[in-house]
Amino acid sequence: MTNNVVVTLSCGTDDPNRATRAVFFAMVAHKEGKNITLFLLDEGVYIAKKGITENLRAATGDSADDHITYLQANEVPILVCTPCAKSRMISENDLIEGARMATGGELIKLISDAAVINL
Repeated sequence: MTNNVVVTLSCGTDDPNRATRAVFFAMVAHKEGKNITLFLLDEGVYIAKKGITENLRAATGDSADDHITYLQANEVPILVCTPCAKSRMISENDLIEGARMATGGELIKLISDAAVINL
């Protein structure tokens, strides 16, 4: 069994429940001692844009911003699909601390040896 977990997120502000849950599961996996990576694609790239998660909450009241802050403080990689971000006019300079642009090839390498949670 692998100790690696990749959470992929393809929604953002269009589905605050799923978006917040994805960041929550990334945080939980890290707390459980897993090697975690959060990979954002499609609308999920908005989660990595500065200021977006501040008001993003699930129906349970969980704050995506609290979970992102945890991931940042613990240096969990937050990877942002480059073409997805560029097509939404998001540049590297728009990204939150700890996030960086990444390629589909990187995602494939990551998931080749990981449990994957896809939201």
